[in-house]
Amino acid sequence: MDKLVATLLFITVGVGFSQSAVAQEKPFAELKQTFEDGAIFKADFHHQTIDSYTQDTVASNGQIWVGRQEYKVQAGHQTVVVDGKISKVYDRQKNRVIISTYVPEDDDFAPSRILNGVDSTFVVQKEEKQNSEVYIQLTSDDSFAIYQEVEIFLSAKLIPQKIVAVDPADNIITTTFSDGIFIDKKDDLFSLEYPQNAEVVDMRN
Repeated sequence: MDKLVATLLFITVGVGFSQSAVAQEKPFAELKQTFEDGAIFKADFHHQTIDSYTQDTVASNGQIWVGRQEYKVQAGHQTVVVDGKISKVYDRQKNRVIISTYVPEDDDFAPSRILNGVDSTFVVQKEEKQNSEVYIQLTSDDSFAIYQEVEIFLSAKLIPQKIVAVDPADNIITTTFSDGIFIDKKDDLFSLEYPQNAEVVDMRN
């Protein structure tokens, strides 16, 4: 799960785009506006990482909720909740909660950083309709960027379908979404529930 969170927070590329770039990237701009208007993307996901050297594959499945500044992931025995300022991780097997200060620069969870446009290190290289879906290609020349290239596949209604990313080591990270929908935000959506007897480790102290 640690590796999943370290390779999965994407929905935010594009805030640093110029007005002319945004005008040219209408579907992507519309997608970002959906998040800015307060909608939450909810979906089941399949996450896979392929090591470029060994070709070893690590995969996981779960559910994801992504908003403008927050997200929640349930995968395996862990639940991760980030509200933009604080990160909380509950491990059901260990019955332990770890709380820490959220540092966006250290968070490379693909789905949240790319889809809602907060990572300004990326530039849109291509955006086009392919049959019944929209294809968007993002690249970065920043030597500190988490990914060198990102491909986003959206439905005709701009529902995220898949994200494919290549990191500086040429590892390929693919996140596929199913049953994806945009929903209204509820007050308790990004709260983390855990038993009263769970061990709580606060890393902020």
